[in-house]
Amino acid sequence: MADVTDATFTTDVVERSRTVPVVVDLWAEWCGPCRTLGPILEKVVADTGGQVELAKVDIDANPSVASMFQVQSIPAVYAMKDGKVVDGFLGAQPEWQVAEFVQRLYPSVEDREVDRLVAAGDEASLRAALELEPSEEKVIVALAELLVSDGRAEEGLALLERIPESAATRRVAALARTGGLADAGDLDARLDSLLSQVKDDDDARQQFVDLLELIDDPDAAGAWRRKLAARLF
Repeated sequence: MADVTDATFTTDVVERSRTVPVVVDLWAEWCGPCRTLGPILEKVVADTGGQVELAKVDIDANPSVASMFQVQSIPAVYAMKDGKVVDGFLGAQPEWQVAEFVQRLYPSVEDREVDRLVAAGDEASLRAALELEPSEEKVIVALAELLVSDGRAEEGLALLERIPESAATRRVAALARTGGLADAGDLDARLDSLLSQVKDDDDARQQFVDLLELIDDPDAAGAWRRKLAARLF
C-alpha cells in the first residue's frame, strides 16, 4: 500500500500500473464510509500477494488527482492497468464484492505467457510476445531496447511509433538517438559541452533533451533541466 500525492501520482500509479495493476482508493478523513472501506481494500489487495497494488489518495490534500478522476462522491475506487482506468466503483462495498473487483485484475493465462516471454528477454521470445499482444507497451519497449542495443536503432524507433509516448518510450528513443548509456561523468561532460549550443542549434537541443532521459538521479536531471531553461529563456 502507498499513500500517493499529486506530485507522485504519475510515477506511483500511472507508470506503476504498466507493470502491475493498481487500485486507487480516493478518500478523506471526514468520510465515514471511507473508513469502513479502507481496511477491506487493504486486506483484499494484500491477499493478492503482490499481483495487485493499492494506492490511497486523500482528496482534500491532493485536489489535482481528485480533479483528474472528476470525483463527485467518495469513497471512489478505480483500477488502473497499462496507464489507463479499466474498472471502478463508488461507495462502500462488502468484502466479497471488493474481492471480485480485485480478482478481475489478475493476469489472464495469456498475460502470464506474455510476462514469461518478456522475462526470457531474447529476441525470439519478445517477438512471440508481440504476436500475442501487438500493442502492449512493456513488450514493445523491451523489444525496441533490445534492437537498439543490437545496433538496430532505426528498427527500434519504428517499433516505438506503435504506442503513445511515455517515460519508458522516451528513454529507449533517447538511447537510440544518443548511441547508448554512459556513466554519470560522461553524461555530465556531454551535457556541459552541449549547453552553450542549445539556444541556436536544434540538433544540440534534441541531443541535450535525449541525454536528460538517461539520467537516473531525478535531482541531477532537475538541475540540468534548470540550466537548459536558463539558456533558452
